[in-house]
Amino acid sequence: MPPHGDPVAELILTVLSQSTNDRNRDVAYLRLRQRFASWEAVMEAPRADVEEALRPGGIAKVKSARIQAILRALAERELSLQWLAQAPVQEGRDYLTSLPGVGRKTAACVLLFAYGLRDVPVDTHVSRVGTRLRLLRPGASFQEQHDQMLALTPPGQELELHVNLLRHGRRTCHARRPACAECALARMCPSRGDFADPAQPRGRTAKAITA
Repeated sequence: MPPHGDPVAELILTVLSQSTNDRNRDVAYLRLRQRFASWEAVMEAPRADVEEALRPGGIAKVKSARIQAILRALAERELSLQWLAQAPVQEGRDYLTSLPGVGRKTAACVLLFAYGLRDVPVDTHVSRVGTRLRLLRPGASFQEQHDQMLALTPPGQELELHVNLLRHGRRTCHARRPACAECALARMCPSRGDFADPAQPRGRTAKAITA
């Protein structure tokens, strides 16, 4: 997936993704873009109008306020954020995380998906899978997890690792009941024994995994 080159769109999409699913996020984003002709128009619109556009994405009151605050902060420098493409990654990361309500994960999404810059977003799925595989230190803060994930990722494989860990967390390594018997990583996972089904004979489970 090549970088799409639209950092402001990525920033807004990531804000909209909080506490909702991809479908609702996308519906809210499309409604926002259809209702307002530009990001400047979103920034200057009455809060109630932005909130109404974002309603399908959930917690629209909070997200509308945050998005307008972010856009106003961006407008003080450059609303397009095109300068990120040439800036050092650390400079871009520091700027993005200085924006209202923007944390390390959101900044990493903007840098990676918009421009292919070297950063790895750590969301709840990536954090969970990475911790269970002991790629990340149990109990580490999200800031530390981002640093750890970036350190262990070979340059050029940031997007692939992020997407694969995220998909694995959604499809197999669930938060409450991970599907260890169906997991392709079970034989190398140090956490597998933590989630063994007491009603499932261990020999049968091992056979299913190694088949």
